[in-house]
Amino acid sequence: MLNIILFDTDSRNHLMPLTATRPMGELRLGILTLREKWERQLRASASYITQEYLQEKFPIHIEEENLIISSGYLPHPALCRRIEELQSNEALLNNGELVAARLDEAQFEHLIEDEEVRELQGIELGSSVPLIAVEQLWQLTRMNADAIAFDFELLSKGRASQPLPESNRVIGDPSKIFIEKGAWIECCTLNVENGPIYIGEGAQVMEGSILRGPVSIGAQAIVKMAAKIYGPTTIGPGCRVGGEIARSILMGNSNKAHDGYLGDSVLGEWCNLGADTNTSNLKNNYGEIKLWDYATDRFSPTGQQFCGLFMGDHAKCGINTMFNTGTVVGVFANVFGAGYPRNFIPDFAWGGAEAGYRTYKFTDACETAERVMTRRGVPFTDLDKAMLYHIYDRTARYRAWEK
Repeated sequence: MLNIILFDTDSRNHLMPLTATRPMGELRLGILTLREKWERQLRASASYITQEYLQEKFPIHIEEENLIISSGYLPHPALCRRIEELQSNEALLNNGELVAARLDEAQFEHLIEDEEVRELQGIELGSSVPLIAVEQLWQLTRMNADAIAFDFELLSKGRASQPLPESNRVIGDPSKIFIEKGAWIECCTLNVENGPIYIGEGAQVMEGSILRGPVSIGAQAIVKMAAKIYGPTTIGPGCRVGGEIARSILMGNSNKAHDGYLGDSVLGEWCNLGADTNTSNLKNNYGEIKLWDYATDRFSPTGQQFCGLFMGDHAKCGINTMFNTGTVVGVFANVFGAGYPRNFIPDFAWGGAEAGYRTYKFTDACETAERVMTRRGVPFTDLDKAMLYHIYDRTARYRAWEK
């Protein structure tokens, strides 16, 4: 089996707060994470070169021969073929920037020590191979339709879906629905005229729900009664969702379980939106939306008319929260109270527009994380705690009230 080592690029700073707690390859786009896509396309096993504070949780695995690949690229079949054709000591470049290389163990050690890799022959890809990269938060929702369709073909090819119970109504070609074993879906409407619908292993889609593809419901996820989900939308493994969702991604183990609207948004893991939380995804003047960018420490233009909420891991909000268009919420922020919260809420902030903010104490945050994760059978480890403390310490400069 090939050994892949995915490396983060500078784009990870633009993709925060989602990449604060994970390498770029662990971002979910479509049905699968970027890592899972590369592993399936190249029939390989992948590990990471990532930030030092993440490396112990996401360790590097080195073999005698290794394929080094930039994490942010999607594994287009043409790119995968070029990577498989690489000989030892060859590298693929995009305008001088490394896309992929085949290195032996000694060469890899030189690479991670920032030393010159001798005898490495660079090959410019030019325009002959499509290069699609994830570089900004808002791109995740814009790329999701194609990603769901791509992953659907990847996962369903040569396999038979579990039968769809007769109580459901299908609009479009039934072959565009794939149901994994153990999934439960009854008395629902599934529209696949605009894209496929994938239901993961052990997922539940409760009665009265309406899904308009492309949509992915991850393993063990629950779609509650009468939910309305417009594609392209990804509900990651272990999520609980209800109400109205459009063009959004929930990475995994997050809850938007009640009525309220979530549109053009991305939630990390272990997030929770209180009942009747609503996100604005379009400005009243229909103008261009700006998003907070951790890489530049300012609001940057997106060129987009639709942008909702981008929420880091473990962030939560109270009932009836109203998020402004283009809001970025940091890791472990806890938002509540009347009024519209600000468009950037720092990591480990506690409060809201009416009462202001204070700092979510690190020990209290860890206790909450342990309770939340234990409910889903996931341990909260010392590695998690060390990672979160690094984020807590590094992001203190955004919490102006501490000064």
